[in-house]
Amino acid sequence: MTTADRDRYQRRDAAWRLALEQARRQPGSGDLDALGELIDPDAARPGVLPPPGDYRCRTVKLGSQGGEDGLGYVVYGWFACRIETSAQGLKFVKLTGSQRPSGLLFPENDREMVMLGSMALAQEPAANAYGRNPERDLVAVLERIGEARWRLVLPWPRNESNLDLIELRPAT
Repeated sequence: MTTADRDRYQRRDAAWRLALEQARRQPGSGDLDALGELIDPDAARPGVLPPPGDYRCRTVKLGSQGGEDGLGYVVYGWFACRIETSAQGLKFVKLTGSQRPSGLLFPENDREMVMLGSMALAQEPAANAYGRNPERDLVAVLERIGEARWRLVLPWPRNESNLDLIELRPAT
C-alpha cells in the first residue's frame, strides 16, 4: 500500500465524520434518509466474505471537496458489478458506468477486507493494476452490512466527495 493510500485508509473515520456532517447539512441529489445502514459507519457485521458472482451496485458520494459550494451527497442508480476469483484472490470489478473502480480484496478481519485498486473513467478500458498510476489508485474497505448486502467504503477519493460508498447486492 502506498504511503498516500495508507494515510487515507487510516483517516477513514475522519472521512466518515466530515462527509456525513456535510451530507446532512448541504443540499443533495437523491434520498439520503432511505439509505439506512448503508450510511451508518458502525453497520459492519461479521462474515464479510462475499461469494463470487454478478452483483448490482450503486455509488453514494458523501460530502463535498468543494466545501459549501458542492452537493452534500449524490445517490446514483444501479450498475453492473462482479466479484470474481483471480490467481491473486477475490477481485471487485464495476463493469458499467462512467467511474469504474476495480481491485483485489485482502482479508483484514471477520468484518473487513481491504481493497487496493484503480479507477477507469468514461470510455477508458478496464482499470490498470494498483500502483501503475498513482492518480488512479484507490483504497477501500469492504464490509457486510446485511443479509446479501455489502458496501465498499472509499475514504478521501481523488475527486468530488470526501467519502464514496459502493453498495453491492447479488444480481439475482
